[in-house]
Amino acid sequence: MRDTRESRLLLVLLIAIAFALITVDIRGGEESPVDGARQAAATVFGPVENGVAAAVDPVGNAIGAVRDSGNRHDKISALEQENATLKARLGSDDRTNSRVRQLDAMLKNAGAGQYGIKGAEVIAIGAAQGFSWTVTIDAGANDGIRRDMTVLNGEGLVGRVTTVGPDTATVLLANDPDFTVGTRMEKTDELGFATGQGSRPLSVQFLNGKAKVKAGDRLVTFGSSKDKPFVPGVPVGEVVRVDPSGGALTRTVYVKPYVGFTKLDIVGVVVQAPREDPRDTVLPKRPVKTKPKPTPTVTVTVQPNGDLVDGSGKVVGNINETPGGDAAGDAAGDQQGNAQPDNAANDQE
Repeated sequence: MRDTRESRLLLVLLIAIAFALITVDIRGGEESPVDGARQAAATVFGPVENGVAAAVDPVGNAIGAVRDSGNRHDKISALEQENATLKARLGSDDRTNSRVRQLDAMLKNAGAGQYGIKGAEVIAIGAAQGFSWTVTIDAGANDGIRRDMTVLNGEGLVGRVTTVGPDTATVLLANDPDFTVGTRMEKTDELGFATGQGSRPLSVQFLNGKAKVKAGDRLVTFGSSKDKPFVPGVPVGEVVRVDPSGGALTRTVYVKPYVGFTKLDIVGVVVQAPREDPRDTVLPKRPVKTKPKPTPTVTVTVQPNGDLVDGSGKVVGNINETPGGDAAGDAAGDQQGNAQPDNAANDQE
């Protein structure tokens, strides 16, 4: 159609008619004069719309299915990632059980010593902080951690806090050569000073050069003024070797620490000292030594005819029928001292 003046006037006229019909339809409501025309149009064009919809719907459904499939895939991927993260946090069953045992042992020690503790996890070792034996824990000033607080675990003394950040802290381990702690020996109360020696046992010098010390004796922390940096009663270790004093004022004792410093995981920072010195109550119970059951012995004598007779007079065998015969008889006679092989030989003559 050519763009002429007549065509433009026709277009304007059609638009005006359309607006007029719309206005009449709106004002008429349910009694609109064009309702019949609308129904007629629906009758004519309805089947066409249904056919077009039937043709288009499978494609739309397919597109929707693909879109939903993608959403479901994203959700599954998110769930898989979340599951992997949880598994990484929990670790294997063995690791989880190990951490539960560590936490349980630490809580028992804290309860026995009446220590108020803040639990923490070792998140780094001290390689980045020098060549000293240190670890970093995931608790800091925001958790109430302060410098010069005692650190322990379910086994015993771990170390003391040296540096504190908002959310982390550095712990100097008890086996560090710069670490020294006052100790008290179980039962005898002999005092000394334990110094770290790296991977070797702690070196302890007792104030009393004549103190009676032997392998197996156990030590705990003596405690510090105002309980900093050490609270009393924390298990330190067990004596493994004692060097003679050699005329010196003190004697050196080597103590194997209870804590395995190369496998630290769960620790506790003592944020509240006990009201009273727990003394030796935090030390682990010594294993009960069971007396060996006596082995029953049977007295056997050798008769002139070769019979083996027990203490009740019952014949339990014959030396001539027993494998290894004479040797067994001689051994029995020598053990009990009442076998008489010579007399038996005389009687036979």
